[in-house]
Formats: sequence, structure tokens, C-alpha cells
Amino acid sequence: MLVEMGQSHLFHHWSQPGSDDDQDKRGFFDQVNKLDTSYPGGLASYIQNARRLLADSKEGKNPFHGFTPSIPSGEILTFGDENFVNFEEAGVKEVRNDAFVLVAGGLGERLGYNGIKLALPSETTTGTCFLQHYIESILALQEASCRLAQGQCEAQIPLIIMTSDDTNAPTLDLLESNAYFGMKPNQVKLLKQEKVACLDDNDARLAVDPVNKYRIQTKPHGHGDVHSLLYSSGLLKTLKDAGLKWVLFFQDTNGLLFKAIPSALGVSCTKEYHVNSLAVPRKAKKAIGGITKLTHADGRTMVINVEYNQLDPLLRATGHPEGDVNSETGYSPFPGNINQLILNLGPYIEELTRTQGAIPEFVNPKYKDSSKTSFKSSTRLECMMQDYPKSLSPSARVGFTVMDAWLAYAPVKNNPEDAAKVPKGNPYHSATSGEMFIYRANSLILKKAGVKVADPVTATFNGQQVEVWPRITWKPKWAMTFAEVRHKVSGNCSISQTSTMVINGRTVFVEDVSLDGALILNAVEDAEVKVVGPVHNQGWVLEQVDHKDTSIPEEIRIRGFHFNKVEQLELNYNEPGKFSNSS
Repeated sequence: MLVEMGQSHLFHHWSQPGSDDDQDKRGFFDQVNKLDTSYPGGLASYIQNARRLLADSKEGKNPFHGFTPSIPSGEILTFGDENFVNFEEAGVKEVRNDAFVLVAGGLGERLGYNGIKLALPSETTTGTCFLQHYIESILALQEASCRLAQGQCEAQIPLIIMTSDDTNAPTLDLLESNAYFGMKPNQVKLLKQEKVACLDDNDARLAVDPVNKYRIQTKPHGHGDVHSLLYSSGLLKTLKDAGLKWVLFFQDTNGLLFKAIPSALGVSCTKEYHVNSLAVPRKAKKAIGGITKLTHADGRTMVINVEYNQLDPLLRATGHPEGDVNSETGYSPFPGNINQLILNLGPYIEELTRTQGAIPEFVNPKYKDSSKTSFKSSTRLECMMQDYPKSLSPSARVGFTVMDAWLAYAPVKNNPEDAAKVPKGNPYHSATSGEMFIYRANSLILKKAGVKVADPVTATFNGQQVEVWPRITWKPKWAMTFAEVRHKVSGNCSISQTSTMVINGRTVFVEDVSLDGALILNAVEDAEVKVVGPVHNQGWVLEQVDHKDTSIPEEIRIRGFHFNKVEQLELNYNEPGKFSNSS
């Protein structure tokens, strides 16, 4: 097959027959077999697709040629209003029919952190890592959904994690060493993504590994592989047989995502969307892809993410001379894609059965010069999770749900050096901003619920100027929806800017609390606690640290700050019963 596909160069440097057979030559064919079985249609299909895409790239073909962009239809939500609360309730009811898919193939090296990204603390007030936060959020939704169910409910919401060679063993270790953070081990399934062959030239000649002449060089294929893995593993059929209706895809370092999930799922089930992309308001021309409806001259339509550097020229070329501009709302009519998808399971299985799990690919070779005849280094085909809708028929119900960025979007992608170079007014997407955005969101939610939360101050950490709000966190079991927050906060409450508040308990009610300092609340499952009155102490002081100081742990260093825990009031309720801190 390799020789027929023009790959005989792979054998030119082989030693004489009978030598290097066992490990080297047999190992080569083991690798080829893995590359063949892990790609829809096999390795021959990969080479054919590569030749087609490389030819298009060399010609400079525009992938959107013949398409006209228009504004797609979707739901724009305003946090805390009646519509939002209703969608949240509908989503919580429906979530027991959902499976979550976490795309987690990446290491934290780009962040200046040597572990897997899922092990990184989402915030350092409690030190809760991303994976723990995600699992506790799913468990809180599972319980809230079952409470709303009529009659018996023993739902266990599945969590599927797509890993890579780099992250599979550390992810399993993180789960096992923490008792799966409260999930049952059979609720969690790991699917390992394989790499794809690298390409040396426009003829799609496979690249020999520079370190081992009996290996083909490989690189990651992209997070679009999650769809083919779900299809080929048979997991989607298992989910359907279990009566599930939805699959929700999310990424590994967004500490705010679960604040958006109940309402977005409510939109999906109410509107009966086949595909629902979560989105945030987007300023025109900002460096975030826009969700766009594309209509081809031949009648084909699709609603997909179009990268910002493609959207503006596409609009200009199709009768919009000013390109991507803000509407009267102050934002572009093309909302910003945040790469979280909710798919309706039935139509999803039908589509993947039709495509055998394949997702539209692209290639991005780095050419040596304008002749485009040779590459600076080997390339490979790539695919993206959010490109799934590209192959759908026009009858598919594809929409989006827009929510405020402060509520839904705090990705952690950049290391301190790169974040400090971000042009003014653009998001840092660093561990610093990610943590500060969590405190901002929690402060604004409490403010909306009637708490007098002090305004933030501005401070600079690791060269990044950020708003510092009170350091407020709560466990997902305390509140997953705005209605729950409103139910548990009452009276005349206030929180000063320098304060820290941690709520770790399900039935904790905050009434007439005036907080200036640090308050830590821990309550066991069956302890109902009412916290009242003033709390005043020296609190936890936020202090700068140098991200180059190697005596400080990496996960702290990359933020540029740590807490000096000077004084706090810690209330621990370790027994079932009703309690109040005033008694």
C-alpha cells in the first residue's frame, strides 16, 4: 500500500534483509498499522486528502470561495433576567440526559507549567484544580437535576476525557490519586488520541523521523479527532442505549464555563438545536473567530466558526465594503466562538455514521519561499472540533447561545511573558487573568443577587494590569444557577474589596453578613448553616511574586501573586443538624 501510494522512499535507507528485523522493521509496520487504523478510511485516504489539500494550499485557494456570509440566528442571553433564569432551570432539568466530553490533550508547557493543564489550580484561594472543579460541577448538576426529576432518579452523568500520549497517564494518575474527585470510576472514560503522519512536500511524501529511520514522524491531528474517537470507540451508541440525548464538549482550562452550561443546555432543549455553539459578545475585528452563516452560490448553507482574519476580508469581498463592524449594540453581529458545543445525540450519530467520524481538515505548511515548492519543516493535516457543522445538511438546526464574557469565558492559554506582550485592550488569557476573572464573575453574581460588593481596584501582576475584586469562591454544590444564589443570600449583605470568602457546603445561607476580612465556611453534607452578622479581621493579603523566582512553585509563579493568610474566621460544621454562627 505504501509503495502504491508513492511512499517507497520510506524504505530506501533500510538495511539488508535479515538485519534490524525484530525491533526496527517490525516496529515500523506496527506504527504504520496504528496510523492506518486510527484514521477514517486508513492511511491511503490520509495521503489522498493531503495531496488535495496541499494542492489547494499551493494554489492559494480560498476555502470560502463562492460563499456569502450573513448573520446567523441564535439566542442572546442577559444574565439574571427572567428569560435567563427560565433557561437555567430547563437546562438543569435536562442535564441528567447529557454526557460531557472534555478535550484534554495538552500539557501546560505553553503556560510555563510542567504538568498537565487539568492539574493546574483554577484559582489559588482554595487550590482547586481544573479537573476537580469540572467533576464537582458535573456532580452538582447531576444532583440538582435529580432533585427536579419526578420520581426515582439515579442518573450518573458520564464524563469522557480525550487525552493524548502526553496526558493519558498523568490524567489517570490525577483521577486515581484523588478518588476521581467524588465521581464513580465507571462514570469516567478516557479516550486516547493518536497522532498523524507528517508530510515532507506537496506530493504528500511521509516524513521519516529525524531520530529513527525506521519511524514515520508524527504530530497531533487536532481536537477534531474527538468526533472520530467517539464514533470508532462505540461510545456514542452506548450513550444512546442508556437513553441520553445530548453531548456537551468543553476544553481544559476555562474556569467559568460551568456558569454558562445550565442556560445554554436550556436553550438547546427548548429550541431543539442539533448544534448549539456557546459564544460571547465580540468586538469587530478582534482576534476571536466569529460564528457566521455561509450560503454558497449552489445553495449549500452552513453555520460555522470563521476565523477573524478570514471573516473581515470575506465580508469586504461580498458587498460589505467596511467589513466586520460593530452594530448599534457596540458589538459585531457575528458572536465570538469559545469552542464549547452542545450536540443533539441522535442527529450527531446519524451524521458521524455517514462520514465515518471524519471531520473536514486543513493544512498549514510553512513554505520556504513564494514558489511554494518546499517546506521549512514537515507539516500535517489538522482538524478542529468546532468544524463538525461544516458537513451538515441545510436542514440541520444549528444555532448559538451568547452570554456575557465575564460569566462564561476565562481561558488560560498564555505564559506570563506572552501575556505581558498582549496589546492593550486585548485579553491576556493567562493564569493571572483566568483567576481574577473567576473572582470578578462571583462578585458580579452576588451583586446581582443584592449583595453590596465593593468595586475592584487595578493592580499589575507579571506585567498584566488586571481588576482585583474580592476573592469570592464557592463549591459548585452551593449554587450552580442564579436562582440558587438568590435563594441562599438574603438581607443586607456587604463585602469589602480586600475580603476573601470561601463557601464549601451545600446548605449554607448568608444573611445580613458584613464581611471585611477572610471568611472560610466548611459544612458537611447534612449540616444546614445560617451565617449572619459582621465579620471583621485582617484577612488574606494579596502579595506580588516574581514569575522568575524558581523557589516559588510554578502554579503560583505563573500568576504573579500569592496569598499571605494573616487572619481569618474559619467556621467548620462537621456534624449533621441546623446551625447558626450567632448562636
